[in-house]
Amino acid sequence: MLEDHDLEHYLEASAIARKIMKFGRELVKAEKGFLKIAESIENQIIKEGGKPAFPVNISVNGNAAHDSPEASDTRQIAEKDLAKVDFGVMIEGFAIDTAFSYNPSNEHAKLIEAAEMALQNALSVVKAGVNVKAIGTEIERTIMEYGFVPVENLCGHSLEQYNLHAGVEIPNVARGGYILKEGDVFAIEPFASTGKGYVNEGDYCQIWSLEPHANMAVRLPKSRELLARVAEEHLTMPFAARWFKDIPMLRLSLADLEKQGILHSYPVLKEAKKDCFVSQAETTLIVEKEGAKILV
Repeated sequence: MLEDHDLEHYLEASAIARKIMKFGRELVKAEKGFLKIAESIENQIIKEGGKPAFPVNISVNGNAAHDSPEASDTRQIAEKDLAKVDFGVMIEGFAIDTAFSYNPSNEHAKLIEAAEMALQNALSVVKAGVNVKAIGTEIERTIMEYGFVPVENLCGHSLEQYNLHAGVEIPNVARGGYILKEGDVFAIEPFASTGKGYVNEGDYCQIWSLEPHANMAVRLPKSRELLARVAEEHLTMPFAARWFKDIPMLRLSLADLEKQGILHSYPVLKEAKKDCFVSQAETTLIVEKEGAKILV
């Protein structure tokens, strides 16, 4: 069960996340630049009294997740693009993880609806005592009925303080064995695809996190500077390279710390099939005895 003060933090983050969801949906209608959208959402989270739980992801078309703009990014969302905007709001380490899909031309409306309906149907079966396989079954069934496939190697996940992926998965297909308990906190995030329903890591990477219990003894001065700031400001939560753009030789420091096993990288996750499209819907919830408290 959640402690009362933990629940208070989640509810505070929830109130902010609801505002940011509305803000983000309106923003993408007026602003197409990846960098502008990401920074505007992150700044608005701070303005509302929260912290970004991770860098805003703007993953387009066959890129399913983990695409966050770099400091010099000039990319724009095109009229026919299907963009997934994934963001998180954190209060004292307790995070809300949520996402929505957007397609300016509206030609991918059915694919977006498939992920959104899969999420709603999944939520309808959530309660204490339910096996996560039942949730995955509902997600898979719904997406298949729309004529698409779920992305099988992307999953929902449990959340804990300062830990976005706390070890328990909620699959997007019919598998799993964990039994939901009252007070569990989960993000559920169906992905619907026109491709193979499987993602691979790409070459592009702009997101890292500090490995727990990493050896903090670092030789290069700039790597030590970056590591000290990451440890102070972000603990084990993911961060964007652009958040530290003022540090000289940043890419060298990131590569150095990753090579030493101090930083974990999050490359863009791409659909295995080329020239396809992926949609996403996501919310965070607290499992209750007879249902779920939906946080955004």
